Parts: sequence; C-alpha cells; structure tokens
Amino acid sequence: MSLTSSPWQDADIIRHSLRLMHSFQHWTGQPLCPSLPSAEQIAEALFHAPYALLSHGIEADPVLNYGNQQTLSLWEMTWHDLIHMPSRLTAEAYERQARSQLLNQAAQQGYIQNYTGVRISKTGKRFLISNAEIWDVLDRKGQKHGQAAKFSQWQWL
Repeated sequence: MSLTSSPWQDADIIRHSLRLMHSFQHWTGQPLCPSLPSAEQIAEALFHAPYALLSHGIEADPVLNYGNQQTLSLWEMTWHDLIHMPSRLTAEAYERQARSQLLNQAAQQGYIQNYTGVRISKTGKRFLISNAEIWDVLDRKGQKHGQAAKFSQWQWL
C-alpha cells in the first residue's frame, strides 16, 4: 500500500472502507455511516467517525488492517503500528481466550452484538469496551476478508 497523507485517502483503504460499510449493512440491515455520494467521502466519514472501528484480515494469526482515528487514539498507536499488529494483542493475555471464542462465534454466525471485554493500549492503559458489534467483512461476491468491530462505549480502568 502506498500511503498518502491520511490513511483514508489510500485507494486500498477506500476499497476496504466500502467492504466494511457494505458488510455491516449486509449483517445488520443498518448503515455504518450516512449515505454519501463518493467512496472517498465514505472512507473519510468512517475514519473520523465518533465510534471505534477496526478490522483484521484472514491470516492464521490475524493482523489488524484497519483502525479509524478513534481506534488509533484508544490504542495510542500510529497507523503504521496498528496495521502491523496481530489483533490478539489488542487484549491482555488473560483475555485472549475469551476474545478468541467470541471471534469464533462471530465467524459462525456472521454477526454478534453486545460484546463486552477489556482491552489494552500500546502504553499499557486498560479500558473496558461495551456493546461492541463484531461482523464478518465480506466483499460484493460474499468472499470473507476478515472481521470487524465497532463500539462507541468504553471506560478507562
């Protein structure tokens, strides 16, 4: 990926933003963001949304491939750091088994809601996320590209 000045301006991220939006709508029947006239505007809206939005790929040990500005702030990371981090590291070691079970459940169902769990930032700050939604990220042909999560409720611990 050749990164421009802001992640949401990159062509790959614009395409991924559309996958996030369309797959969320597929699973929930709800829009992830307001309808906008261009893919670039959708990517920008998602990146600057007031909720945390992140996703990982389909690798054996999935690596994060997207995090909006709220996600970067919560995890206290740069874009570069985030997209090179295995997603399991978003949780402390003792939380990882529960997180893994939840992701397996989401993969079986395609979508789950009301998830609550503790996460940890790059600098070791812990926070509790509540009412998270997790879904399979699909392309227009129904091929799975990973999983995404969205939440707007968190509390520093």
